[in-house]
Amino acid sequence: MKTKNESSGSRRDFLKTGAAVGGAALAGVAVPSVFAQGSEEIKVGLVGCGGRGTGAAEQCMRAAANVKLWAMADAFSDRLQSARRTLQNNNNLRGRMTVTDERCFTGLDAYRQVIANSDLVILATPPGFRPQHIEAVINAGKHLFTEKPVAVDGPGIRTVLAAYETANRNNLKVVAGTQRRYQTGYLQSMQRIHDGQIGTLTSGRCYWNQGSLWHRARGNLRDLEWQIRNWLYFTWLSGDHICEQHVHNLDVINWAMRAHPTRARGMGGRQVRTGPEFGHIFDHFAVELEYPNGAGVQSMCRQIDGCENNVSEMVTGTRGSWFSPGRPNSPNNYRIVGDNAWTFARGGDNEPYLAEHVALINAIRNNQPRNDLRNVAESTLTAIMGRMACYTGQPVTWEQALNSQERLMPNNLAWDMTLPVPPVPRARS
Repeated sequence: MKTKNESSGSRRDFLKTGAAVGGAALAGVAVPSVFAQGSEEIKVGLVGCGGRGTGAAEQCMRAAANVKLWAMADAFSDRLQSARRTLQNNNNLRGRMTVTDERCFTGLDAYRQVIANSDLVILATPPGFRPQHIEAVINAGKHLFTEKPVAVDGPGIRTVLAAYETANRNNLKVVAGTQRRYQTGYLQSMQRIHDGQIGTLTSGRCYWNQGSLWHRARGNLRDLEWQIRNWLYFTWLSGDHICEQHVHNLDVINWAMRAHPTRARGMGGRQVRTGPEFGHIFDHFAVELEYPNGAGVQSMCRQIDGCENNVSEMVTGTRGSWFSPGRPNSPNNYRIVGDNAWTFARGGDNEPYLAEHVALINAIRNNQPRNDLRNVAESTLTAIMGRMACYTGQPVTWEQALNSQERLMPNNLAWDMTLPVPPVPRARS
């Protein structure tokens, strides 16, 4: 499907520049910034129209004036149309939701058409597709907002790290959905940690423990459609919940440590969610992470109903400890305990899901440096390394995880393909 020609000469020049970038990026040729400074209209394309994609599109349009949703894509028409109706009915988005029927695309390759029709692309599909989509966006010379995590395996991470370098060379702006890095309470906390207010970091803990999430009945769905519609429960699509969800907490720990871990040991299993409707992933993980300075971090995540909920992080240094909100039976605030005691001002936090899009639009319009791909790739690989350790029962190093040749994405996806559910991973004997 083709869109009508734009009347603006600068718009035509912009699209020509974007179309030429793919080959230039691969050849290592420097490409000028693809968007003029100021407040010129930014056309946003959404790839992945589930709840998170719908929310990200809404937040992107609210982030600044003259930002419009222009094109949408999803594997499934019903998901796309549901998201489209939700956004069209949002009174806060009047004049910004400009998607027409001709700019709605469905299918496994629909992302390509959205990229071609957009200035800025939002990626919110299941994470297994993310490396391929990130590579396509960056090679097309488009700015990017990508949800987390950005891969499910080592080969995917290597693709993302290559895209990070290409984006830097070509002055493309990238923000990732690790929104704590745009949240006032975390930003003020990290400033204090990095200023040495709790001393040299020696240990940490992080958690994402909660109840079960949604799942879809299979009915008469073929293998591929059922697995994509239930993507949480298949490692090739989600990376398991240690990757898909707990990556947020691991990202905070890496941020505090200003490093990624060097080794992981762990255990986990499938204790409660044992039915076939839950695919083959685990429902709990416990991982020990080693950092380059010798610090050890305890990581836990669980999705089991009726247990204690805890979504939080903490780090300890030689002069004190820092705590984030979310811990049971604790003050629900960011705070430091120790020589430089501090408590974040209540009511001072921002809306981080909006702030990350504000930062991205500002970077595009003011030509400011902004590229989150390395940080989010390293936090994603931290989760992958922990998952590998738990699945195998063996210690896994950073290099082993990064250089792994295990590619989880099936080859030549087709709706009528046979796609058996892998067995539940078991530690080696």
